[in-house]
Amino acid sequence: MRSLAVFLLPLILPLCQSAPTSESYASTDPNGPLWDESSDPSVVESIRGKLGASIIGPNNIPVGLQNPDLIAPPSTDAGSLANAKWPFSLSHNRLLDGGWVRDQNVGVMPIATAMASVNMRLQAGAIRELHWHKTAEWAYVLKGYTQITAVDSEGRNFIDTVGPGDLWYFPAGVPHSLQATAEDPDGSEFLLVFDDGTFSGDSTFLLTDWLSHVPAEVIAKNFQVDNSDAFSHIPDEELYIFRSDPPKDNSGLPESPQGTIPEPFSFRLSQVPKTQLSGGSVRIVDSTTFKVSTKIAAAEVTVEPGAIRELHWHPTMDEWSFFLEGTGRVTIFASQGTARTFNYQPGDVGYVPTAMGHYVENTGNTTLRFLEIFNTDRFQDISLNQWLALTPPHLVKAHLQLDDGTIARLSKKKPVVVGPVGH
Repeated sequence: MRSLAVFLLPLILPLCQSAPTSESYASTDPNGPLWDESSDPSVVESIRGKLGASIIGPNNIPVGLQNPDLIAPPSTDAGSLANAKWPFSLSHNRLLDGGWVRDQNVGVMPIATAMASVNMRLQAGAIRELHWHKTAEWAYVLKGYTQITAVDSEGRNFIDTVGPGDLWYFPAGVPHSLQATAEDPDGSEFLLVFDDGTFSGDSTFLLTDWLSHVPAEVIAKNFQVDNSDAFSHIPDEELYIFRSDPPKDNSGLPESPQGTIPEPFSFRLSQVPKTQLSGGSVRIVDSTTFKVSTKIAAAEVTVEPGAIRELHWHPTMDEWSFFLEGTGRVTIFASQGTARTFNYQPGDVGYVPTAMGHYVENTGNTTLRFLEIFNTDRFQDISLNQWLALTPPHLVKAHLQLDDGTIARLSKKKPVVVGPVGH
């Protein structure tokens, strides 16, 4: 009898281990958002199926309408994950003569440790004064046109005007200026991203701030001026943003004996052809195309209604995202049974820590457009679909019990943005 058991055991064990019991299968119940911003406010309740209960205390209905998956999360959410959403509309706005500025950093979004952002607005002609940072500065123009200037450590200079959907990048320590042109009567607005989650726009090195704290005789000696009035009009407080006449063109750059900067600090992302996909499109920019951008890589992604930015992760870098148009939701998988879903509207910042699995789903009826930004020189992602397609089928079947037809439909190329089923 013992010999028979020894003989049968190797045959029985694989059968016992090959498939989980039916009670252990993940649910296939629908788990979409239960409402949206246009819904009747009465639906904003912490109830999903048989779980939860109505809200009988104070309830901020406008916030609830924007965040259905926080109020009534999908049943697939579990565990605890730090908040991964920050609306820029909740950031304190510093109002100045000619524009405004507001920050997002770890002070308001503690999960975002690798990158921070500044949203800035300049009226036509207004100047963001000459300054520099400890960190690199990457920018995406939201509207209007901005003239940028810079000088590097070799004494080479640069000037250009950057328009909607285009970029600039200044390495750490490189002094520069920003001025809105009059090509758009509203001036310009742009998004700045810095490769340090603790960055604040208030910690910038400003020209006027520095010189107002240097003795006058030292300034005269430094610039070799005999006229005591030459530097007598330095503001006693920083200018930061101030009004001025709009620049006419890019011809005002002094000729440098050292020449101009060899690799431009600007990049025409708006002119890069989109890679069209079944559910949307993508443009990718990193140091392979924008050579000076060695600290920041990015993708501009569109997702059509009913489509998703596929299940994926980024192997070695956090993702900082900014939502430009449309509405979407993201579920972040943080391992060990932890997942949480967030809803996003235009002007919202999202964040996914390194290697955490996620997707971006269009939950509206218009195109969803957003930026994926990374603190790295090269864009990288890993597609779940492609990984499974390129893994031996018997291993995939052993984990997921997929049939041959489903295995055959897996994509050996990254889908990136996937259209609705049957699209």
